[in-house]
Order: sequence, then structure tokens, then C-alpha cells
Amino acid sequence: MAAPMSPLVIGVDSSTQSTKALVVDTETGEVVASGQAPHTVSGGAGARESDPEQWWQALTAALHACGDAASRASAIAVGGQQHGLVTLDATGRPVRPAMLWNDVRSAPQSERLIEELGGPKAWAERTGSLPGPAMTVTKWAWLRENEPEAARATAAVRLPHDYLTERLTGRAVTDRGDASGTGWWSSATEAYDEEILALAGLSPAMLPEVLRPDEAAGTVHDLPGLPLPPGMLVAPGTGDNAAAALGLGLRPGQPVLSLGTSGTVYAVSGHRPVDPTGTVAGFADARGEWLPLACTLNCTLAVDRIATLLGLDREAVEAGGSATVLPFLGGERTPQLPHAAGLFYGLRHDTTGGQLLQGAYDGAVFALLAALEQVLDADADPTAPLLLIGGGAQGTAWRETVRRLSGRAVQVPAAKELVALGAAAQAASLLTGEDPAAVARRWGTAQGPLYAPLPVDESALARIGSTLTEADALLRQEVRP
Repeated sequence: MAAPMSPLVIGVDSSTQSTKALVVDTETGEVVASGQAPHTVSGGAGARESDPEQWWQALTAALHACGDAASRASAIAVGGQQHGLVTLDATGRPVRPAMLWNDVRSAPQSERLIEELGGPKAWAERTGSLPGPAMTVTKWAWLRENEPEAARATAAVRLPHDYLTERLTGRAVTDRGDASGTGWWSSATEAYDEEILALAGLSPAMLPEVLRPDEAAGTVHDLPGLPLPPGMLVAPGTGDNAAAALGLGLRPGQPVLSLGTSGTVYAVSGHRPVDPTGTVAGFADARGEWLPLACTLNCTLAVDRIATLLGLDREAVEAGGSATVLPFLGGERTPQLPHAAGLFYGLRHDTTGGQLLQGAYDGAVFALLAALEQVLDADADPTAPLLLIGGGAQGTAWRETVRRLSGRAVQVPAAKELVALGAAAQAASLLTGEDPAAVARRWGTAQGPLYAPLPVDESALARIGSTLTEADALLRQEVRP
């Protein structure tokens, strides 16, 4: 007689570029089915937008691609790109395209909001973070100033993962991990900050309820075209970085460096982060602890673009040379240079294209490693391996650059789609009662090849740091296309 099959769960990753869905066995962590569908991102001159209806269509398509396994699952959770501003009218339809996390048009509103609340220290003490252009609060301020009719037509404000969870359940909810990236959720009180909401001109009634980490968002409605059984449990979901932390089963102090369209460094912490410099965002995690995180806007996409401009394969790097490349092609968030453009410095007659490409890798990794020093607690193990994730983790040039500039061992988890796996672990925890990070550790998601540390390239670090200092005024100038 065949053994009974373990329950199945679905983890969703609704990212900037696509939606991915994984159907996962709760006992083994085996991915039994998967599906993916693309999104379209539009905009220039600092704008980055997507139609939220596309996300729903992509989710439906990705679930259909999973076949009958999706219909046999018992629970689902959505991990989504952080910070995006989704504005809904009184009927629940989008008022306008969502402003995405990497839309930097709200830099002036960011500066104004910081000043109006009393400066960086006041913001950090209340929310754990400064309201940079990525944060939802600054995007709402931009909308009110630049598209007042759209703001007046808005009856509800959501984050990307909130929007999809509400479409599934009919219930307006979010979680503390994603809420902590809005700028209007206080990490000090773990509630919406009414003074900040008043400053932003936003009613608390327009926002979703913040669920506890172990609380279900509801159940799936009977929705036409959706290949899920009505009544399926829906977990709270969370933002993409908090979902990836779940997917890795992180313990406090384990450093993560994620190489995607953007670059991020983060670690789980038991201490509420407060950084008035704005380098570290004081995010909450999806379990009840904290997820101090620093993010750069320019990572794999920017380096690949430079490789294309040079006519080189992305792996065609060469050592040596004196050139420094700051690949800030879309402005930058860490360091806070929203109007910056890319910069090549120190070129010589004998500088090669391969050396310039290596310089682009170095510039991107330098910013992440500088931020990592502030992300980690003082008592974190400085020799602990860096967990290297994201699309760039599969590239030799990225991995070797991180090893050479960090001096740390690097571990590359074999598991792919960590955001979706983290969402799946959260869904599984609804069924089993386990800690979702413990579920992921049981699945072995962080296991993978370990690469020994290399001697630190001190000359490269000094050269990049010196160039950043010398070019600071130039990088802060607004560059119009």
C-alpha cells in the first residue's frame, strides 16, 4: 500500500520582471511543479511602473503552468517586490500603474519629508529607516503633488504582495515585514504611525491590517480562471527580502548578499535596527525579529549593460589596470545618490575592455560590502561565510569579485527561487505549526558549494573609496537624459 502523500503548498514570487509559482512538498521541500509568467515595466527619466492587473494575470498563468499540482495544494503564500505604491479606487481597481521600488522620482519628496518630521534621527528612531525614494511614503507624496486627481481618486493603498493576497482572499491585509518598508509603519510601536500618515496626507483607513506572522490572511475565493480550490488557506505573505530570509532558514547573524537587478545585503537580528545615516533600512522580518538591510539599485542589470556597451561577454573580465567604474546607471540608493549616472575614472592608453568590466563588478560589490559592515551586529562572526544568492550568484565573475573584495568564504545555496521557497515555507507553517525558517532548514535550502576565502584586494578597495570621495559632488548633480 502506497504511503500517503505529504500536503502540498504553493509559494509565489511576484518580482519586478515576472511571477513565479512553486508547488512544494511540505515534508521534503521537493518542488513538484513550477510556473512562470512575465511582467512589463515601463518608464524613463527615473520612472518605473507596472500595471497591477498584469501581476494578477501573471499569477494566474504561472499557477496554470503548475498543472493539477496547484489544485491539490492546501495553502499558498505570496512574496512580492517591496515598496511599490498600488493605488486602488472604491471598486478595488488600480487608479494608475503602480510606482515600483526602483522609481526614483520621489527624491525631492524624500528630502522634504525627512525635514518635516524633524530630521534623520527622528525618522530612524520611529521607523528604523529613512524615507528614501524607494519607500512607499515618498511615492505617495510624489503622487499627491504631481497627480492630485489620481491621489483624490485613491480609496486604498497597497503594496504589491498585499494586492495579490487581497485578490485571492478579498481581505485587505499585509505583514510586518512588508509594512516595515513603507515608511509609515513604526518599528518602535509595531503599528502605523499616525503622525507620519498625517504628514503624508494618508488616512489609516486606506491601509491594510497588519497580521501576526502566524496568522492566516484568509482563504481563496471561488475566482473564475484561478486553478486553486476555493477554501485553500492563504498565509500573510511578505516582501521579497523577508521571504528570501525565510527561504534560507536564516539564523541571526548569518550574512546574505543577493545579486539581482538590485543588490542587497542583510541578516536576521534580534535587535531593532536604527540607522540615522540611511545606509541600513530597519526592516522587520516575517517571523517576529528584524532584518537590517542595505540595498543598491545597480547590480547585475547595470554590469550586464556595461558589458554590452563594451561588446563583451559578462564573464570576460581581466585583472589589473588602474580604472575605477561606478556603475550607477539608474541613480543609486547606497550610497544615496538618486541623480547619479555611471562614472569611468582613471582610464589609460593601455586600459582594456576586460579591465573596465572587472571595474564595474568591483564598483557594484564595493557598495554592498561597505553596507554589510553596518548591517551586521557587533557580535556577529566576522568569519562566517557569505550566503551568495540571486541570479548573479551563478556567475563566476560575481562570485570571485565578492571573494576577492570581502576576504570571506562564500557559500552558494543550490536551491533556486528562494523568495518563492520562503513563501512556501510560510504557507507550510500554517499547516504544521512550525517556525517557517525551521521548515526551510529542514528542507536544506541553504546547502550548496562552499568557496574558501581569498586575500583581500586592499588596493582595489582603496582606489574605489578614493574615487567615490573625489567624485561625490559630481555624482550628486542631477543628470537629465
